[in-house]
Amino acid sequence: MPHFLDIDQVDPSDLRAMIDNARAMKAARGTRPRGASDDEQPLAGRMVALIFEKPSTRTRVSFDMGVRQMGGQTMVLSGGEMQLGHGESVADTARVLSRYVDLVMSRTFREDTLQELAAHAAVPVINGLTDRSHPCQIMADILTYEEHRGPIAGRRVVWSGDGNNVCASFLHAAGQFGFHLTFTGPAELDPDPAALAFARSRGVEARVERDPARAVEGADLVVTDTWMSIHHPEHARARRHALLQPYQVNAALMARAAPDALFMHCLPAHRGEEATSEVLDGPHSVIVDEAENRLHAQKAILRWCLGL
Repeated sequence: MPHFLDIDQVDPSDLRAMIDNARAMKAARGTRPRGASDDEQPLAGRMVALIFEKPSTRTRVSFDMGVRQMGGQTMVLSGGEMQLGHGESVADTARVLSRYVDLVMSRTFREDTLQELAAHAAVPVINGLTDRSHPCQIMADILTYEEHRGPIAGRRVVWSGDGNNVCASFLHAAGQFGFHLTFTGPAELDPDPAALAFARSRGVEARVERDPARAVEGADLVVTDTWMSIHHPEHARARRHALLQPYQVNAALMARAAPDALFMHCLPAHRGEEATSEVLDGPHSVIVDEAENRLHAQKAILRWCLGL
């Protein structure tokens, strides 16, 4: 079953084909209105279930619009509307949904929920986010970088801040697309060791540098993410801020990167925390392009999963 669960689980040639397909579909839209249908309707007659145990703006809108633009229909389900997690097993949910829909996208908390869903589904499953990884976001990030600067292979990417789920997927992508990634952040928030090991196993440099100024020296891309996610308790805020404050992406830090470096943030951003408004709105920032490209990258992922 062609599930899209994590970047490290998909053949690099398939990942490259998805990026190329996303670029082609984006170009083909030309000057159409935002919500207009594509000329091609590969999902005509198809139904996609979008499950949101974890709230979302960009994931929900981009998947919903992507399916609709390609002629399909969506069924949006929240955790509160389903028996999933309220007595019914994930396996039973997967088996039943497979009789109704052609594909399932799940945005959830626990990695094992996603894995169990995929193990028992008779239709493809896409990882819309778990606490472990966020592969759809990074496919959009690769697309965005290459639109602006050409092939990402061999480039130097720096992740500043919390070594979270998005960082893990960036490390998976480093190994699959052949770019180097430096993590700079506090030791308490280091990235997943398995993700670091995967990138290194593919022959790229994946390293940890505690000094953010040294880390970003000459970087081609600087990336950060929010310091507080929905699963972090409020009482942890002060301690996390104290740990992460030295890794804020501000104008002084970006000045150490390459002159044509890009800045990315998957949003939502907490301005003045992980990054300053001067950077978020500045000349290096491509955060709005990055958000738009969730739509195009995910359309390519949907087509790959369905063999279209």
